[in-house]
Amino acid sequence: MKMYANNKTRVFLGGTCNESTWREELIPMLKIDYFNPVVDDWTEEDYKRELEERQNCDFCLYVITPKMTGVYSIAEVVDDSNKRPKKTVFCILEEDGDDSFTEGQQKSLDKVGEMVRSNGGTVLTLLQKVADYFNKISKST
Repeated sequence: MKMYANNKTRVFLGGTCNESTWREELIPMLKIDYFNPVVDDWTEEDYKRELEERQNCDFCLYVITPKMTGVYSIAEVVDDSNKRPKKTVFCILEEDGDDSFTEGQQKSLDKVGEMVRSNGGTVLTLLQKVADYFNKISKST
């Protein structure tokens, strides 16, 4: 797990797993520290560390892609947008490899995005915009 130790700002990389490559695409673009919760063999200790990192990171990013199978990340982003709106960033990627959302799924996710935004969170739609957002914050700290 590589992190940039020279920067104080840190982001939690939450969201879709299931062999999605969004983290591998985003991480090289980031100029801030990050915590990647993805591990090969998920344990209770990993879950506890994830909760701790989610609480202590400066920002919590949730990227949702069509490879999503569970809904826990949606609950997390809504929870964080209520409890810590200024540190919550939500990104919906309409495509992930050959996968894409159905029209109904996309409408539902757009409504989640509206909820996050109305709570005071940030909503983005491209990984480059996510990287630009965090790198701009990095320069200002």
